Amino acid sequence: MVVSAHSADFVWRAGGAIALYTERGYEVTVVCLSFGERGESAKLWRQQGMTLESVKEDRKREATKAAATLGCQVIFFDVGDYPMRVPDSVLYDLAALFRKIRPEFILTHSLKDPYNFDHPLVSHLTQEARIVAQAHGHDPYKEPVLGAPPVFLFEPHQPEQCEWKPQVLLDITPVWEKKYAAFKEMNAQEHLWHYYERVALQRGVQASRNSNLKITYGEAYQRVFPHVTQVLS
Repeated sequence: MVVSAHSADFVWRAGGAIALYTERGYEVTVVCLSFGERGESAKLWRQQGMTLESVKEDRKREATKAAATLGCQVIFFDVGDYPMRVPDSVLYDLAALFRKIRPEFILTHSLKDPYNFDHPLVSHLTQEARIVAQAHGHDPYKEPVLGAPPVFLFEPHQPEQCEWKPQVLLDITPVWEKKYAAFKEMNAQEHLWHYYERVALQRGVQASRNSNLKITYGEAYQRVFPHVTQVLS
C-alpha cells in the first residue's frame, strides 16, 4: 500500500516498487490524499480560463492512467493541497482501509520536508492511521486489528534538507520502462521526467556499489522500524 500526498508523488518516488510487486502478483493500492491541484499543476494553471475543478479532473485522469500502467489501483481522498488540512474522519478512513487491505508493507513520504509541508503531514497521518488500526479498542468487532506492516519512506525531492537517508536500495531495472511510461502520463509535471530518471540512475549506481549485482535503475527508501529477521545476510 502506498499513501501519496499528491497525484504524481507515487509515480516519481515508488513507481518501480509498485510495478515490481504487481508483476509478482501482489495487489497494490495507492491512496492519493489530493490531486496536487493548487501547488503542483503550474503548467495547467498557465492555460487561459483554467478552473480548479478542471485541474482536478486532469490530474485525476493522469494519475489513473499512470496507476493502470503500473498495474495498481488508486483511491482519491480529495482533501486539497497547499495547504493540506486533514480532519479526523480522514484518519479513520485510512485506518479502516489499512484493516481492510492488511498490507504487507506501507510506502509513504519522509518525516520532514521544509519545501513541502503536505509531505510530512501525510507521513504522520499514515503512521498514525497504522497505529489506530492496531488498537483493539478502535472500532472493535468490525475488522481484525492490523498487525505490524513495515513502513518505508520514499525519497524526497531534496533528501539532505529533509534529513532522509537511503537505507534500502531496490533494483527496479526490470520494470524501468514501465515506470518511465507512467512518468509520461503525468503531463502536468513533464519537467520532472528526466529529473527522476537521473535519480533512478544514481540509485542504481549506488545499489551496484553496495552489492555484487549489476543494477542500472534503483529506488531508495528509509525504514521507520527495525528490520526483524532470523537470518543475517
